[in-house]
Amino acid sequence: MLSRLRGAMAALLTPLARVLLRIGVTPDAVTVLGTVGVVAVALWAFPTDRLTLGAVVIGLFAVLDSLDGTMARLSGRSGPWGAFLDSTLDRAADAGIFCGLLAFFLLHTDGTLRTWGMVSALCCLVLGNLVSYARARAEGLDMTASVGIAERAERLVVSLLAAGLVGLGLPVVVLVVALAVLAAASGVTVVQRMATVRTQALATRTTPGAAPSPGG
Repeated sequence: MLSRLRGAMAALLTPLARVLLRIGVTPDAVTVLGTVGVVAVALWAFPTDRLTLGAVVIGLFAVLDSLDGTMARLSGRSGPWGAFLDSTLDRAADAGIFCGLLAFFLLHTDGTLRTWGMVSALCCLVLGNLVSYARARAEGLDMTASVGIAERAERLVVSLLAAGLVGLGLPVVVLVVALAVLAAASGVTVVQRMATVRTQALATRTTPGAAPSPGG
């Protein structure tokens, strides 16, 4: 869904990408610095109850998420390494965001809100990683699994929007509910991707001469 906007975003970021390449900044440097920025802000702003500030700054980093890819294409450096680095560091950024939110609930709430907030943030972290792993594993087996109702863009928008609004004065329960719904949607996405891969695997199995896929 929101990932379809990446093409338009890449076009908007092209002038900035050209400038950075001209002054010697590499796509890998942008990827690493962006991840470090997200993790640092999430682990500082959220645990210290600066939810809106953290959400806005992390949102800006997220908008620039396609900058490294645009730079790689313009410089002719697109390849497996850049894709691997970007995907791996995306997991680190997601971990920073949800660990920061978990710390917020631990330090600034109590009772039921604390319990369910921490559980929801943890479930978002775990299930979000499962969503990404399912796609990566499918692609490693020469299949596709780019389906689902809660891809990374949607997960970021929901979690950051809810955190920002709570920081502006909405009750904390709004963030708890948003994370719980997001965790459920992530779980549904995992099932959707598993079903998609199973369909492809069964089709391959019935193809004459098809070799069985390795386990793991």
